[in-house]
Amino acid sequence: MPDKESGHEELNFASALENYLDDDFGDLEEGSITKGEVVRVDDDTVLVDVNFKSEGQIPAAEFRDAAGELTVKVGDKIDVYVVRKNEVDGTIVLSFEKAKRMQVFDQLEDVQENNTVIKGRIMRRIKGGYTVDIGGVEAFLPGSHVDLRPVPDMDALVNQEFEFRVLKINRRRSNVIVSRRVLLEEERVSKRQELLRTLEEGQIVTGKAKNITEYGVFVDLGGLDGLLHITDMSWKRIRHPREMITLGQDLTLKVLSFDRENNKVSLGLKQLVPDPWKDITERFPEGMKCTGKVTNLVDYGAFVELEPGVEGLVHISEMSWTRKLRHPSQMVHAGDEVEVVILGVDGEKKRISLGMKQVRPNPWDLVAEKYPEGTIIEGVIKNITEFGMFIGIEDGIDGLIHVSDISWTRKIRHPNEIYKVGDTVQAKVLTVDQENEKFTLGIKQLADDPWAHVPETYPEGTMVKGVITNITDFGLFVEVEEGIEGLVHISELSGSKKGKPAPTETYKEGQEIDAKVIHVSAEERRLGLSIKQVREDQERRKPKEYHTAGPTETGTNLGDLLKAAQEDSAS
Repeated sequence: MPDKESGHEELNFASALENYLDDDFGDLEEGSITKGEVVRVDDDTVLVDVNFKSEGQIPAAEFRDAAGELTVKVGDKIDVYVVRKNEVDGTIVLSFEKAKRMQVFDQLEDVQENNTVIKGRIMRRIKGGYTVDIGGVEAFLPGSHVDLRPVPDMDALVNQEFEFRVLKINRRRSNVIVSRRVLLEEERVSKRQELLRTLEEGQIVTGKAKNITEYGVFVDLGGLDGLLHITDMSWKRIRHPREMITLGQDLTLKVLSFDRENNKVSLGLKQLVPDPWKDITERFPEGMKCTGKVTNLVDYGAFVELEPGVEGLVHISEMSWTRKLRHPSQMVHAGDEVEVVILGVDGEKKRISLGMKQVRPNPWDLVAEKYPEGTIIEGVIKNITEFGMFIGIEDGIDGLIHVSDISWTRKIRHPNEIYKVGDTVQAKVLTVDQENEKFTLGIKQLADDPWAHVPETYPEGTMVKGVITNITDFGLFVEVEEGIEGLVHISELSGSKKGKPAPTETYKEGQEIDAKVIHVSAEERRLGLSIKQVREDQERRKPKEYHTAGPTETGTNLGDLLKAAQEDSAS
């Protein structure tokens, strides 16, 4: 019995050995991929049974994720790459990563051959483009194949997943080149054809802002570009499209016109909402007071938004009753809430004229009532110029005293000869011109005009005495009383004939002279005098006096005179 049992055990061992030696290990070729089962997992090594004489060892690092955690456990069925095997001692070297890479390359070749797509994640920017992770294989994405047009922010694409086409593969060097632009171009062509077939005026479409200019935005509708003009962006006034739209923004628009022959599309954004200018005259009648927000300042005024999409212009001349503004910013700034009055509405041209000063009474109306012509007022000199002085009357309203209205008699070259800024003066209101906003005053009008009595006091033919105040090339100015001067023209000087001395040689300032009034005008403030006529009158009186004299006064008679005359002729 023992012998029989012993023989049976020997038979079983021999059979098992034979079966073991007969197992087909020849299927495991170096450089091939085979399936295996994980039989042990350590911190450093993972053992995988691939039906060889011994288990293959794979570094545990090939199974760790980004956080360092192992992604494999005992019993997992995995694909491994046979790096090397030894038939003699039964050892085998495997690689999990190489198996994955080979499988990815197989997949990439299949994608390239069948012109299909594969997903990948952009990992980082490098010189000339990006690196893309496709199942553990690093592929190169050239910068020119990222998009249909240059990408404004290259870093924004990092860590994003996209679909790609495979352009080139080199297994030996592990080089893979992919493209995203090829897919986009194909998609663009397809969408363009569909868009050209279905696009119609009035249709609502979606697109992406691809280019922004001063006059509008070019929108990619998907294979076809359309223009959104700045005037079709908003019912309200905008200075630049960037105020409303950013590059890359998704837009919903209305097709305003479509030229199929030239593939030109005109788009509108404001047309998606009701026209706020409809029935504008009913909603904003002339004379209506309302509140608005200052949206923009220009040299000639300020634009005020009355409601979304409706703006009016306050011209600079309609901002203040009294201030002379050089720029609207002296009164308002962008963002200010202002009260305005509707001055005019043009619904067709979409224009509204507004006024700010009309919100309050015109101070010129009040001034005209408060200070009628002839009123005597008192005020402070605010400014002095060569032509006169400005006196503060009311807030924002100044009165002008012209240099000619300071004195009836005194010749004033500049007001600062008498006054200075800050002086308080009395004056009479001469004119209040509400239309032209002019308020004129006079100081000399507080007293009577001394020239008013001159024609009566110095009628033509009157003999006067006066003092020479000024000597000019054309004559002498002679003061006959305080503030009243007359002119002895050079033609009325006794020494003005040819060969006679000039006035400056004959007369001196301060010299007292006798003269005869030959012209007088209170309106023209002119008093014409003559010295020559005084001399002529004196000469004419001499013979008359001679003939009327008696013998007792002269000591001669008519005979003596005739005799003397004959002697003079003989001599």
